Amino acid sequence: MKRPTIMDIARRAGVSKGAVSMALNGLPGVSEATRSRILEVARELDWHPNNAARALSAARADAIGLVLARPARTLGVEPFFFQLISGLQAELSGRRIALLLQVVEDLDAEIAVYRQWWSERRVDAVFLIDLRVEDPRVELMEELDLPAMVIGGPGHHGRLPSVWADDAKAMTRIVDHLAGLGHRRIARIAGLPDLLHTERRTEAFRAAAHSHGIDAAPILMTDYSGEQGAAATRRLLRSPQPPTAIVYDNDVMAVAGVAVATELGVAVPASLSIVAWDDSPLCQLLHPPLTALTRDTFAFGASAARSLLAVLDGGEGADVEDHVPILVHRESTSAPSA
Repeated sequence: MKRPTIMDIARRAGVSKGAVSMALNGLPGVSEATRSRILEVARELDWHPNNAARALSAARADAIGLVLARPARTLGVEPFFFQLISGLQAELSGRRIALLLQVVEDLDAEIAVYRQWWSERRVDAVFLIDLRVEDPRVELMEELDLPAMVIGGPGHHGRLPSVWADDAKAMTRIVDHLAGLGHRRIARIAGLPDLLHTERRTEAFRAAAHSHGIDAAPILMTDYSGEQGAAATRRLLRSPQPPTAIVYDNDVMAVAGVAVATELGVAVPASLSIVAWDDSPLCQLLHPPLTALTRDTFAFGASAARSLLAVLDGGEGADVEDHVPILVHRESTSAPSA
């Protein structure tokens, strides 16, 4: 007679294999009603745990997960993510550990992936990126007891370790540079509003502007895409009091901003100074080349991977502060013409 399996229980109970695993192992993630139904089906089928399979499932997966809840079209053109992922993979490859990458549409889908990976033991740990101001993923990792490394911060990440750079100091450097050139109308085209680093940059932008006596500094939110960056730029430049400088939250939007300024006959930098948050070949090859924040994103990713591997090896998780990005002055910023 064929030995009953977890899949047999799942079919009979009308639930997923992952739900059966959580119920049989006394783990959270299923309702008490579902747990009772699964246990009753297991008794009916005279199911008993397979000790050999259990021992095998307890082995390490030799994989670490990364889920990106961003529009796929923006990921395809942002050099930051390519460099970050390259840094992660380079460090993991030395240990023959795979990076399991998945792109999803929203936070709910991201959480569903983590639960699936955990129930199937697909990964040994995960990287959490794009920390939210109120982020349910932090509590989820603690609930599942799944090792995780937050890329970004600080703050709002509970007991989870993180690798981060000070976005507030970096933003202050940008505003100080533009104010030092004489700009009094500085606008910012930001990314997604619910991200923690967006909030930190926004607070720093407003504080730095206020310290220079710049009271009304418009901030427009986008999805990081060139299309929305261009639309926001067009809106600012067509306003009754257009800015003399714009700070963009990534390189793609900054390049789109230059294109819109050219279309509208606004000279860069004579009539409009432009600063990009992340430096890239796009910024360096454009005419004029863009003033931008630069850092070694590859090394940043490698540092995050080393820190998470140390946790998996039994070490204590810790917050690691990376270098503040450096503002590289190029030809896209100058004193305002009027």
